[in-house]
Amino acid sequence: MTSTIKDVAAHAGFSIATVSRAINAPHTVNPVTLAKVREAIDALKFRPSPLGRQLRGERTRLIGVVLPTLANPVFAECLQGIDELASAQGFRLMLMTTQYDAQRERHAIETLRAQRVEGLILTVADADTHPLLDELDADGPLYVLMHNDTKRRPSVSVDNHRAAFDGVRMLIAHGHRRILMLAGTLAASDRARQRHAGYAQAMQQAGLTPAPALEVDFNAEALAPSVLAHLSTGPARPTALFCSNDLLAMVVMRGLREARLRVPQDMSILGFDGLAMGELLAPPLASIGTPNGEIGRAAWQRLMARIGGDYAGASLGLALPHTLREGGTIAAIAGASLSEASGQRCMPDPTRA
Repeated sequence: MTSTIKDVAAHAGFSIATVSRAINAPHTVNPVTLAKVREAIDALKFRPSPLGRQLRGERTRLIGVVLPTLANPVFAECLQGIDELASAQGFRLMLMTTQYDAQRERHAIETLRAQRVEGLILTVADADTHPLLDELDADGPLYVLMHNDTKRRPSVSVDNHRAAFDGVRMLIAHGHRRILMLAGTLAASDRARQRHAGYAQAMQQAGLTPAPALEVDFNAEALAPSVLAHLSTGPARPTALFCSNDLLAMVVMRGLREARLRVPQDMSILGFDGLAMGELLAPPLASIGTPNGEIGRAAWQRLMARIGGDYAGASLGLALPHTLREGGTIAAIAGASLSEASGQRCMPDPTRA
């Protein structure tokens, strides 16, 4: 049963008015009293109702945004999309980053709750099984996920499984059979796991054996020597690499150059994100494009609909369309049919097979 402010008052031994002041104006409360109220709040897992504050006119017009990092332009583009609409509607944003760490996710969400945000827009490691999201579902504040591809919770993303399937099928149509996927730690990203599942399905449907994802350090600016040796030596080395994001693809391209392998003549590369900077490379990076700014804007609109009580009937998970950018980092293996490659966008939906 959800605790109320009356329960907190009884547990702490103070009046409801004192507890209310401790929550809404802590600077006006004696430190000893404040500490006892907070102990009662923690013991009872009490969370002030965002809706109740709004009904009393106590709006902060503050929205919390929790992202893994801003080093990846994907999240910066999402944030820009959010900020455009937030500024136009008179809201302020409070941003925290987590570096894909579960403890930092908890700290970020609790910090933003303490700041009385009216809602949250966030990207977490694992949306389907995240206990913090269960807490938010029960106690608030209201939230919408970005890039977490889930049908269980309010979210905006692309269909990561289908996007990876389409991209890997494009590599297969260019004649590649030894295709390896590179990713960060799969446990830290449900998106990466869904993309690997799409890779595996494309390989299996082509009669090929998918390999486990090669997990590398997302934060490293260079590939480890052991990883580079695995990619660049031996008769059974891959002929194409599917990288789970564009930044990783760029790191891989630099490593291959250092190993004196040419892209795409010796190794084809496919990224994921469709970052504009990828088109400035030589050769331009082939990538699976995601509409990052639009994901941010759609997440904002969904959150405002939830806060305004105008969300009834909307599906929980919204999947925006992805695109395939056929850059210069993919070359055909001798004997492959390029007409087959150009027809990838018209392939049947694997989910309906």
